[in-house]
Amino acid sequence: MTAPIFADPSKPLRIFVVENHRDTLEYLQMYLEMFGHTVQTADSMTKALATLPRVDCDVLISDIGLSDGDGWMLLHHLQLPRPIYAIAMSGFGMGADQLKSQEAGYRRHLLKPIDPKELDAALAEAARELMAAR
Repeated sequence: MTAPIFADPSKPLRIFVVENHRDTLEYLQMYLEMFGHTVQTADSMTKALATLPRVDCDVLISDIGLSDGDGWMLLHHLQLPRPIYAIAMSGFGMGADQLKSQEAGYRRHLLKPIDPKELDAALAEAARELMAAR
């Protein structure tokens, strides 16, 4: 794996990942932690809705197809104390799917299998925006 292209790698992100496919969830968590990010996870929309509002995260990465709902519903129902940089991931990459993600509030819609360079670019953008807001 190549080094990420974060704006400031000395400032790791706090990332929450929602994915119901165990292997994908474990891979993403290992990949992100390898670069110093703090990662919390949930394997369902229900668990994410219960946990995410209580943790302080900078970035949400969520699968669209979840076992008990979808990532669009998740983002719609989340009530967070501050905005979060949200990244959708899905096996569905048609224009309508990407538009629905954008309308739901996702900043990026990444197609599975996730290209690490695309993920790194999205996280770099999130890091730059977070630094600019501080």
